[in-house]
This record gives sequence, C-alpha cells and structure tokens, in this order.
Amino acid sequence: MTSGMEVIEDIREKMKELEKEGFKKKIFISDLTPRDGQQCKLATRVRTDDLLPLCEKLDKCGFYAVEVWGGATYDVCLRYLKEDPWERLRRIKEVMPNTKLQMLFRGQNIVGYRPRSDYTVKKFVEKCVKNGITVFRVFDSLNDNRNIETAVKAIKEFGGEVHAEISYTRSPVHTYKRWMEYARELADMEPDWISFKDATGIMPPLECYQIIKGIKEATNGQIPVLLHNHDMSGMATINHMMAVLAGVDMLDTVLSPLAFGSSHPATETIVAAFEGTPFDTGLDLAKIAEAAEEARKMKKKYKKYETEYAGVNAQVLIHKIPGGMISNMVAQLIEANAIDKLEEALEETPRVEADLGYPPLLTPSSQIVGVQAVLNVITGERYKTITKEVRDYVEGKYGKPPGPIAKELVEKILGPGKEPDFSTRAADLADQEEWEKAVKELGPLAKSEEDILLYILFPMQAKEFLTLREKGELHPEPVEELPEVAETEAGQVVGAAPVEFEITYHGDKFKVKVEGVSPESELGKPRKYYVRVDGRLEEIQLLPKKEAIPSGSGATATTAPAEEGGIPKATEPGDTTPPMPGKVVRILVEEGKPVEKGQTVAIVEAMKMENEIHAPIDGIVKQIFAKPGDQVNPDEAILRIEPFKEDDSYQ
Repeated sequence: MTSGMEVIEDIREKMKELEKEGFKKKIFISDLTPRDGQQCKLATRVRTDDLLPLCEKLDKCGFYAVEVWGGATYDVCLRYLKEDPWERLRRIKEVMPNTKLQMLFRGQNIVGYRPRSDYTVKKFVEKCVKNGITVFRVFDSLNDNRNIETAVKAIKEFGGEVHAEISYTRSPVHTYKRWMEYARELADMEPDWISFKDATGIMPPLECYQIIKGIKEATNGQIPVLLHNHDMSGMATINHMMAVLAGVDMLDTVLSPLAFGSSHPATETIVAAFEGTPFDTGLDLAKIAEAAEEARKMKKKYKKYETEYAGVNAQVLIHKIPGGMISNMVAQLIEANAIDKLEEALEETPRVEADLGYPPLLTPSSQIVGVQAVLNVITGERYKTITKEVRDYVEGKYGKPPGPIAKELVEKILGPGKEPDFSTRAADLADQEEWEKAVKELGPLAKSEEDILLYILFPMQAKEFLTLREKGELHPEPVEELPEVAETEAGQVVGAAPVEFEITYHGDKFKVKVEGVSPESELGKPRKYYVRVDGRLEEIQLLPKKEAIPSGSGATATTAPAEEGGIPKATEPGDTTPPMPGKVVRILVEEGKPVEKGQTVAIVEAMKMENEIHAPIDGIVKQIFAKPGDQVNPDEAILRIEPFKEDDSYQ
C-alpha cells in the first residue's frame, strides 16, 4: 500500500496523461433512485404506482443500468405496503424496455436476513431473470465469498450479469492486503464487474484511490470496476473523482432530490462534473432533469418518511453506523421508552461490532449488531439477552467473520472452552427442506413459485399477504400527503391549538411541531398525526379515550364502541415480557406445561431480527395471552407462569 505522498505524486502523473491528445475514457453511470435512493431517504415506502412515472423517465436517460429492486424493497412491499414485489418488478419492466434493470442481492441471504439453501438461491435467480432483472449486485455482508458462489453461478446460468461486490469498513483487520485478497477471490469467479462498496460512507479519498487502483492491478485490468459510495460523511463526491483518476469504469448515483447524506452523490452533479472532459458520461442533463422532477414530486408526497438521520453527519466517522440503522435504533428506543439511551446505544454498537469480529455494517450484519447493542443497553447488562441471530452468527450459520469473535461471548453461547467452527459453508447449515416445507405449509395459497419464495424469505408477512389476497381483502392504505396547516403566532387566535411548541419531559426539553393530521377517522379508529420531535418526523396513531368539550362549542355526543380486550400489562413475577417492542413469531410452550427459568418460551421479531424470550421463573404456564402476529410491548405479558406449588408433581 502506497503512502499519501506517493498517491499525490501518482495523481500528478495521471493528470499529465490526461493532457495527452486523444485520451478518452467514458465513465458509465448506474442510477439507483428507484431502489437505494428511496430506501435511504424515504424508508422504502414509495408505492409502485408512484415509482412508475419516475421509471418511465429514467428509461429515456441512457444509464448503464437502473436499480429498481432487491435490498429492502422486497421486504417492505410485503411488510408495510401490502404489494406483491414480483408484480412490482413486472410492472417496472413494462415501462423500462430500453434499460437494464438492476437489483441488490444479498448472496446466500438473497433479500432476507439469514442464509438459505442453494436450491432456493437458484430458484430465486431463475425467477428474477424471468421477471425482468438483468444486473445482479451480489454481496455478502461478511465478505465471506463462499456465500456468493452459488448466486454467481446461477446468475450466469440463467443469463444475468454478475456485479460481485466487496463491502468496505474500517477496522484493525481490514487492511489494504485484505481488500486485494477479496478482489482476487472475486476475480476467480469471473464476474462481469467488480463493485467496491462503501455502504456507510466512511472511506477517505486517498484510500479510495489506492483501493480502486489496487483492484485494477490485482485483476490485471481484465474486469471492469465500479464504485458504490454512500455519502454519510460528505466525502463521496470527492471519492467519485478520486476513483475516476484511479481507473474506475462506473459510478453509482441518485437523482438530486434524493441524493447525498445517507444516499449517494447526485446523478446531475457527477454527469455535469465530467461533461466536456475525457471522462464525459455522454448523458443528457436535460433528460435527467425530467426524471429528477418526478423524483421531486415523489419526495414531496412521501415527506413524512424523511428523518433527520438522512443528511450528512460526520459522527459516522466515529461510530460507523449508517443513517438507516440509526433510524431503526431510534424507533426501537422510543417504543421501549428508552430514547434517553440513544447515545449509550451508539457507543455500544462499535463494541458489539468488535466482539463479533468487525463485520461491515450492512444487511444483515448491521441488524445483528444493532439489535444486540440496543438490547445490551435496554437490559442494563451486556449480553443478558442474546438474539437468535447472534447465536447463529457465533455458531457459523452466517459464514466466517472478518476477525476473531470475543472469547467471553463465544463461551457464553457455545460453552466453556469451546471455539467456533467456520469451516462449513453457511448454505450447508441452512434448512435443506425449506422449499418442500413451504409448499406443504402454504397449500392452495401458493399460486406460483414466486409465492413460495415470498413465504420462504418472510414467512409471517407472506402468509398474511397471501391470505388477504385469497380473501380478496388486499386493500393497501392510500398514501396521505401531509396536509397544509394554517399557522399563526401564539396568542393571536382564541381557541387555536398549538402546532409548534417546546415541552419539558423528565428534565429534558424537546422542540415539537405538528406537521399534519389525517382526515377525520371512523369512530373508534385511530387518527394519524404527523409530529416532528427535534427534527425527526413521527407518525402517531391517536385513539381518543376522553375528550374535553369547549363550552358553547355546539358539540354533539356520540357513543364510542366498547374497548376490546387485549394483551394485559405485566403485574406478576411470572409474567413473561419482551425486552423491546416487536411482533410475536412463535409461542414455544403450552398452557399447563412446566417450564424452567431461562427456558426459551417465545420468539419475538424486533427490528427484523428474532429475539428469544425466556421464562423469568420456574413454574407452570398458567395462561398464554399473545398469539403469532400480535404486536407486544415491553410492559405487556406474552404469557403468565405460575410458580410451582409444594404438591406439584412437575417439581
């Protein structure tokens, strides 16, 4: 690896080359707005109907490829939008006949959060190509390239284009030598492109130059190289320039309304920067501007999903946590009434990352690290509660971490004196019968192999979606734009409600602004309020229980429906509660059966990770209050355990 001064001298020589008459190298651009752009800035909540006008405009721009699918889009379509992600892909293909469609593919994890069997990976690739995908960005969050081999072979077999990725991070084990080892491993797979990916946006420009130049040399210039660089620290545009000087062949960008910060440099900015130079992209800024206008409309409509963590924040250089990951942490801490512990969670995250061998913080390793860090902080004890995913990670079910796992954590999970074994490929530890099981469990709900894939990857969400579809009750909520609110200075209008104010809660002061409210809801149903707290916009569902009636208002009385029963608050020593808000996935015990303290009695999904819920005492399961699919909070009892009595035969 060369020094900083040597890099500068190298760049000077490069600039002399550019002065030679006739030097020209077109830089290709892949635009990521319909997938990564909206994922970074709008929580992936944009519906297909609102993506199509943008996609039509992008099809006319001449990009190398446009990323429209994969990553979080598959999950969010099911989990929140109640849309079929496969139908989204087919509809986008119809309006983009002239452009290669690209997806983000998490290797053996596909688009989910855990490794799947080789058979499932191959089936998924086959269906992707059939439904319109050409370019596959394939990566493994640990850079364990055994986890992308099956996907790479399948993509080639079915006629797709392989962009194999290296995921960047900064740690004691991630050296220049390690990056070159990864590059040579990928080159042996003979991909169409090698992508160097900084998903967090923490790579310094001189290092960017060194790595891109090194990859080109390590592969003898035989494989084109692209840079994928998020902009959280504000350095990505500089890195784009440095990468071009180092010999990069393609750059990833996002249209300006959804660019920069947690996203990527703006497409217009990069195209304009190279216009008229030897690196001219050949793209028409006027056509790109038309697409950008569609992105601007989309951003306005989905404004409520923007967060303060989507902008440039140089603190990322210290904690290395992407903006989307911080947003998830904030949401979980708020629901757990522990938002005051955010700084502790941010400080704990790098410690958990180190304990787990410094995995790059991108899906699924970012969720594995982030959820465990939040649990450590909420419970007040490191690894008091360990997620199922962390246990699987230490057992080698995700692959080989970049560095060694902390001995104390290994022994807590595997037992004293034990060491993890990473010699077995993660795919071989996956459920080899998952396809057959899914076919059997879905039965007539599955109308296609795409439906089976939905269920394998996201069982709970897919079952709910397919059941609603079967009943003809699949009615997604309409997207409500934030209504305009007429505002005036405080004290000017009698009876006006405050919409911007400061509150003091437990000694902490917060700035609050009510941005909007949904139209009047049905009686007994929640009404949505959009409230910005210290810059973060939150959607609050408010269900009134009592209302004050202003004198002389002329208000008429209505009868509210009786309150429905629900999951009770935890009041007894044997009440079993989750450590953070989540959705019940499985109940593992039966009423009337004995359990031991510490036994896993339920699985609750939080932040897309599965958390084991343990019995707080020895005893007999007296009553189960929650069922799979129920939302539960930390103060609610999933089930109640009654202590053993003296004459209990179970003792």
